[in-house]
Amino acid sequence: MIYTTNAIEGFHRQIRKVTKTKGAFTSDMALLKLVYLAKKNIEKKWTTPLQNWSLIIQQLYIKFEDRVILYLATKPHKGF
Repeated sequence: MIYTTNAIEGFHRQIRKVTKTKGAFTSDMALLKLVYLAKKNIEKKWTTPLQNWSLIIQQLYIKFEDRVILYLATKPHKGF
């Protein structure tokens, strides 16, 4: 299920689109704020559910137990 290349490259392309129009940033914090706000806008478009997510998260938890936090809820919720 590691089909992330296209998703990550698409994300980077959208971030570059926002940052390339700016000549310079007054500080690192100004750049960080711009990237954060761009990420929030990009995130709104992520509505397609992942196929086999339950199987994937189980396998990730087995392999990276100390780094994966499982939210066991009775109702589905947006995001992690």
